[in-house]
Amino acid sequence: MARSGHKYIFVIGGVMSGVGKGIAISSMGLLLKSRGFSVNLVKVDPYLNVDAGTMNPTEHGEVFVLNSGLETDQDMGNYERFLNRDLGAEDYMTSGMVYQSVIARERSLGYGGKCVEAIPHVRDEILDRINAAAAHNGSKVSIIEIGGTVGDFQNELFIDAARVLKMRHPDDVLFVMVSYIPIPGTLGEMKTKPTQNAVRQLNSYGVQPEFIIARSKRSLDVKRKEKIATACSISTDHVISAPDIESIYDVPLNFEKDKLAEMLISSLKLPNKKNAGLTMWKKFVRNIKCKDIPQVNIAIIGKYFDTGDFVLSDAYLSVIEAIKFSAATLHVAPHIHWINAKDFEHGTSTAVLAKCDGIIVPGGFGESGIEGKIKTVKYARIKKIPYLGLCYGMQLLVIEYARNVAKLTGAHTTEIDSNTPHPIIAVMESQRENLAVDNYGGSMRLGTYEAILKKNTLAAASYKTKFIEERHRHRYEINPNYIPHLEKAGLVFSGTSPDGVLMEIAELPGKVHPFMLGTQFHPEFRARPLAPHPLFTAFLRAAIERRNKRTKNA
Repeated sequence: MARSGHKYIFVIGGVMSGVGKGIAISSMGLLLKSRGFSVNLVKVDPYLNVDAGTMNPTEHGEVFVLNSGLETDQDMGNYERFLNRDLGAEDYMTSGMVYQSVIARERSLGYGGKCVEAIPHVRDEILDRINAAAAHNGSKVSIIEIGGTVGDFQNELFIDAARVLKMRHPDDVLFVMVSYIPIPGTLGEMKTKPTQNAVRQLNSYGVQPEFIIARSKRSLDVKRKEKIATACSISTDHVISAPDIESIYDVPLNFEKDKLAEMLISSLKLPNKKNAGLTMWKKFVRNIKCKDIPQVNIAIIGKYFDTGDFVLSDAYLSVIEAIKFSAATLHVAPHIHWINAKDFEHGTSTAVLAKCDGIIVPGGFGESGIEGKIKTVKYARIKKIPYLGLCYGMQLLVIEYARNVAKLTGAHTTEIDSNTPHPIIAVMESQRENLAVDNYGGSMRLGTYEAILKKNTLAAASYKTKFIEERHRHRYEINPNYIPHLEKAGLVFSGTSPDGVLMEIAELPGKVHPFMLGTQFHPEFRARPLAPHPLFTAFLRAAIERRNKRTKNA
């Protein structure tokens, strides 16, 4: 059952995917929040995967981890960044989750011997999850993104669930379609017919959108708005222009100009509340768009680039955004250089990194590109280039140090070499049984864990606190048997689990290197536009210092 007086906004894609439903939802959430309404955002992934953890980053993009440990779609990261708060496991669902719950209930006779069917049982499970998310958040408005595009077979049940909710509570449910308006190069004219057809297909499901957010290369003119409105049976002012823009963080400001929030509030018969405004958001947007500021060159050494002629930066989306947030605070413009770690294994010299002001090795799994990353770590250490290693990037920092400084020849991770003479990185004891039975989904060390920072370290100086909480996503840890040897060789473990067993942060002393630090966790998941992550900020400060020295000596 729907919560009494609760409001729902369903956002559905039209014409094609990847045109910004997640950013549209994030922006609507921010605007309603600024007007004093409690909002929760829900992402529906129609995949049969139970979560996003087993999806290939080169196909699906980044896996975003919540505090709960749930592995989710990257849109959940955008939701958190725009709302500036943590989301819960209730705010994400996949078809796999839904079917898994229905089947488990059927196996325990939860349906009392009835024949279990897609309608009503699967559909009702979807509605139960949507309402559970609203109840858990205690929100007034739920904004639900139905993944994919109208016409996709796999999202029909989700659309039907929304239709039923609208039928039962007509004044409490709105539909918004985010649709693409192409401009064929040979014509140079916006064509609205694909969107008209998408709306007709949605109508065939018994759903009529009240708003259409029209994505296009350019802003819609009045004539195009009127044409869409007439053909799709909505008001002209409910056709919202969403042109390509320099920054996704401009989207809520553009929506504000079109008075989208006021129209949503009016359509849902919500009370008028004082608009707190977006002063801090506007300041942030000005900072990231500022052109007349120094540039800092950051190399990201990854491996999820095997996607044809294009670099899939979405595989590292949270890292990119975390850099932007800290750069805006420090008033510098980050220039990101994408470098495939595999290139360093096939002849390319790491000397190409000399012109970079900072190097990041992000998370990842598997053997591909690993030796190229280790070469990167060595180069950054010897040349004293600021280095930030995230998860796998920290493990490789430790492996490189063990091999080349601690003189542990052949040191490696058992993930890659089970026969290494020095298993510096080894599988967690709790994970051995999972690996033995091929239990990979949702079985890693996931979610938020506490850590304690050592005094007088780079980590402690960056965080300015002793206790931290960060999100994890990994299966291997630093082997505790080697910690005394590594520490004797000069490596500092500046962050540990509260019981001192797990090493969470490794770094080099300031007298040895200006900034060389790795985290077993993923700090990028906690970075927000209005709350940059302290480690990224400290890393960029070090990169700025290197740039200043290089400029002075040039």
